[in-house]
Amino acid sequence: MVTDTIADYLTRIRNANSAGHRVVEIPASKVKKEITKILFDQGYILSYKFEEDKVQATIKIALKYDKFTKDPVIKKLQRVSKPGLRKYTGANDLPRVLNGLGVAIVSTSHGVMTSKQAKNENVGGEVLCYVY
Repeated sequence: MVTDTIADYLTRIRNANSAGHRVVEIPASKVKKEITKILFDQGYILSYKFEEDKVQATIKIALKYDKFTKDPVIKKLQRVSKPGLRKYTGANDLPRVLNGLGVAIVSTSHGVMTSKQAKNENVGGEVLCYVY
């Protein structure tokens, strides 16, 4: 039984990246769908597909690799807020990842978004993860 589903989501992507897989299949939830959309919009994954089954919905993610070196585009996925220790931040204290080159994904009262979008909308929230 998995208690932290977002950490499981990130670990599945991390493991598929390190193994060189093209596609990874992950059990779906609303938060995972929103994180997947952000990863696609920011250019970290090639594509995604939400599949609705009778038992459990799944997300199929096509991972992105460099054309020449065959290295994964996602260098690091890091879970920040955990079930044992939640990390909340205000609109003025939102983190910058790699001096703006990476993305911090934040769960706010306006939905799941990047820290840049949250700063523009002047909302804070729970910092879910860092991606770079």
